[in-house]
Amino acid sequence: MTAELRLGAHVEQTDPLAEAAARQAPLVQFFLGDPQGYKGPEIRYAGGADALRADAEAAGVELYVHAPYIVNVATTNNRIRIPSRKLLQQHVDAAAEIGAKGLIVHGGHVNKGDDPAVGFDNWRKAVEATDLKLPLLIENTAGGDHSMTRRLERIAGVWEAISAADGAEMVGFCLDTCHAHAGGLDLATVVDDIRAITGRIDLVHLNDSRDDADSGADRHANLGAGRVDPELLVHVVREAGCPALVETPGGAEEHVADFAFVAERLG
Repeated sequence: MTAELRLGAHVEQTDPLAEAAARQAPLVQFFLGDPQGYKGPEIRYAGGADALRADAEAAGVELYVHAPYIVNVATTNNRIRIPSRKLLQQHVDAAAEIGAKGLIVHGGHVNKGDDPAVGFDNWRKAVEATDLKLPLLIENTAGGDHSMTRRLERIAGVWEAISAADGAEMVGFCLDTCHAHAGGLDLATVVDDIRAITGRIDLVHLNDSRDDADSGADRHANLGAGRVDPELLVHVVREAGCPALVETPGGAEEHVADFAFVAERLG
């Protein structure tokens, strides 16, 4: 890959450094525990958090943590929002303990009939209620008419609300290309469109899509094997100018092929 591009992959969490080595990747992303449960983070690396932090530093590998999918701090449902805030803080703490560069979290959604402005303000409250010990990177999502981060106007609403919160400087953005494509965003302009709202893009999730544009479907494909124009995928990486991670099917071999797909086109 080119010297300018820092490209990694989402990997299994037991030994993310071995996964990084298998891909010769300078960064990896993984879950800490169950991505679908409220149980809380779990460090599966031998030696625990301190060993993972030290070993990652020694290996020169940057770590990113993806929060559980069930986190939804925007919702008006107290039975989901309150546990989500608790789980978010737990993952912030655990990710900071291993020296992660950022914690990625989905934007969440409100219920049908709810005013989206309530969801925006719930995001503000969540940022103020969370002790952000590392960057919190909010990710755009693929589907849902009530999503907080599918459409640009909703992302703008979230960002306007967050900008008024204490701790707003610790909140960044993760741009997912599959989600953008499936969510109806224009990949030719999305980097500029997002930056015009947030002022920043901290990480790219570089994924092809198995589905058509604006389908609302979140099904990732290996690069060049889906419905996204390959040149647009490379365009996003080039324009974003930040680290990128593939969350594509397969293991090290498939991910290395994805890396090569990008590197060849970047020249």
